[in-house]
Amino acid sequence: MQGGPLIPDIVHIDQPYWYDEGGDMDPDEFGLMRARALEEEIDKHGEGRIAAFIAEPIQGAGGVIVPPDTYWPEVMRICKERDILFCADEVICGFGRMGEWFGSMHYDLQPDMISMAKGLSSAYLPIGAVAFSEARAQEMFKTAGEFFHGYTYSGHPACCAAALKNIDIIEREGLIDRVRDHTAPLFAEKMKKLADHPIVGEVRTRGLLAAIELVPEKPSRKRFENIGTVGTLCRDHCFANGLVMRAVRDTMVCSPPLVITDEEIDELVEKAWKSLDDIWAKVGNK
Repeated sequence: MQGGPLIPDIVHIDQPYWYDEGGDMDPDEFGLMRARALEEEIDKHGEGRIAAFIAEPIQGAGGVIVPPDTYWPEVMRICKERDILFCADEVICGFGRMGEWFGSMHYDLQPDMISMAKGLSSAYLPIGAVAFSEARAQEMFKTAGEFFHGYTYSGHPACCAAALKNIDIIEREGLIDRVRDHTAPLFAEKMKKLADHPIVGEVRTRGLLAAIELVPEKPSRKRFENIGTVGTLCRDHCFANGLVMRAVRDTMVCSPPLVITDEEIDELVEKAWKSLDDIWAKVGNK
């Protein structure tokens, strides 16, 4: 982990990344295995030493890792049975990207805490927040009499005003309903066509999140040597072709704006295909 842990006594479990780590396992079987790694870690350290499990509904910066369908139900079963708090990191999934206000709503996770940030203001001004469930908030009030928190710039009026106006626009223009009912299904349909390209092993989407796996061989899911080199080159071709797309190792990821039009989705896919052609011309069959 870059820089190492900033505070002690934080442990990690493996990610539910079936495409890269699932091998010959069925995706649902793999999802259960990775979820039960949480239970194993709790048993290893003892329930009394685990305060909370923190995770993104879909891991964004790690490569748009969409968990198998079995993963979240099993994780939530474990958290509830062991009385472990669940904190959902909604910095990427929150505020409409998955066709719901939060990714937790998409998966019915019912978290104890939600961390949020750029979606609050669509990143026009910096702001972040943490929301607590009513039950957890009441527990803290009973213990301390109030919820102690605050930083020097907490509640900055300009940032809060931008966030309130941003949320007002999202509601007034019906952006979340549009993403759920129209834009996300269309985006998925168009992006899936990229799976036909010879350098693409998998295309996965959820809401307005997408990942394109770059591989030299489709059936085996074999990776390129020097992981990250091909992804970086593909990113450069995307930029040259007028498309902003991020490379995570050799996985191309994108999260277009909620207001993207049908025509812009077509343009995105067209430029992505051109960029894939460009990189395949350099590395294909070599």
